Amino acid sequence: MVAGPAPCQGDPVTDTVLLDVDGTLVDSTYHHVVAWRAAFAGVGVDVPAARIHRAVGMGGDRLPAAVAGDDVERDHGDALRQAWEARYDDLVDQVRPLPGASDLVRACAAAGLRVVLASSGKAKHLDAARRLLAVDEHLAGVTTSEDVDTSKPAGDVFAAALAAAGGSSGVVVGDTPWDARAAAAVGMRCVLLRSGGFCDTDLRAANPLELLDTPADLVPRVEELLR
Repeated sequence: MVAGPAPCQGDPVTDTVLLDVDGTLVDSTYHHVVAWRAAFAGVGVDVPAARIHRAVGMGGDRLPAAVAGDDVERDHGDALRQAWEARYDDLVDQVRPLPGASDLVRACAAAGLRVVLASSGKAKHLDAARRLLAVDEHLAGVTTSEDVDTSKPAGDVFAAALAAAGGSSGVVVGDTPWDARAAAAVGMRCVLLRSGGFCDTDLRAANPLELLDTPADLVPRVEELLR
C-alpha cells in the first residue's frame, strides 16, 4: 500500500491522538445510512443507500447537497437534518462498540498520548457512544460538530480537538476518506480503518499512514503508528 507522509526531522513529537467515533469506535455507519435514507424519503427524494454511505463521515450540513444536489439542500436541508436526527435517535440503542475500541483508547493513554474523541456528529450521539465505550477517565477532551462552524472534510473539528486537549501535534484515526482529508487540511497524519465499510480503493487514495480492519488491529501498533 501507499505509505502516508513520514515525519520530517524537527517535526514536533506526536502527543495527541484524535479518534473519530462513528465507524471508527462504534459500529454506527449503517444506522446513519438508514436514518438519512428515511429522511430523504420523507421529503420525496429517492437517494440510493450506496450513495449515502459514501458520504457518511461528512457533517450533516454538507451531506444533503453532496448526495442529492444543492436544490435539495436549499428546499429541504433543515427538514432533512431534523428527520435524520429523529430517526437516528430511534436506532442509537442498537449501536455497539467495534472490536477493540475501548482497548484502543486505553492503549493510547497508556502510551502517554492525550486522547480526544473528535466527531462530526451531535453531542448527544457522542454521549451515547461514550457510555458504550466507558473510557471517559482516559480522555483529554471531546469535540463534535456543535463546537465548530464547518464540518468534515474541513479540518476544523480536528483543530478544535487538538486545542481542547492542549496538544501540540496530533495524529487522526478514522474510517472514511473525509477523515483523512480533514486531517490533511490541518497538517495531521491519519490511520484509517475499514470498519466504516468504505472500499480499499477509496481509503488508500486518501494516503493514510496505514489501513487496518478494526480498532483491535491498531492496539498492538499504537507506539509504531501513533507516535
